[in-house]
Amino acid sequence: MVYSKQLIFRTEGYCHILKITEVITDFLQSSSIRNGLVTIFSRGSTCGITIVEYEEGVLKDLQNALEKIAPVNSFYEHDRLQGDGNGFSHVRSALMKPTLSVPVIDGELALGTWQEIVFIDFDNRNRDREVIVQIVGE
Repeated sequence: MVYSKQLIFRTEGYCHILKITEVITDFLQSSSIRNGLVTIFSRGSTCGITIVEYEEGVLKDLQNALEKIAPVNSFYEHDRLQGDGNGFSHVRSALMKPTLSVPVIDGELALGTWQEIVFIDFDNRNRDREVIVQIVGE
């Protein structure tokens, strides 16, 4: 069986992190899948999906690390060519990836004790973001 769902999130940009584990879990529980795979995909080119320990210190450390790796105020060829000032967000998205897959075992996401699924918007403005969730299995 395959179940798909579109989710829309309003984000603030600049490394705004949203915990989406509960939304994904609710969708999984509404399906009949007991064993399989959940794939979460952001259709935005300036977003990421990952698993983190959802704790204030870890989230701030992640934001600080991304600022060191792809600083907002650095020169980016994308900005020179497109003029939109969000080159940093495209680099961050490429590093963090816009997709994530999580195994489903006995009807549960196979996450560790402290692990949470998060959506991160790296862009330089707020917007509505589309996320596709697909569950495949039996």
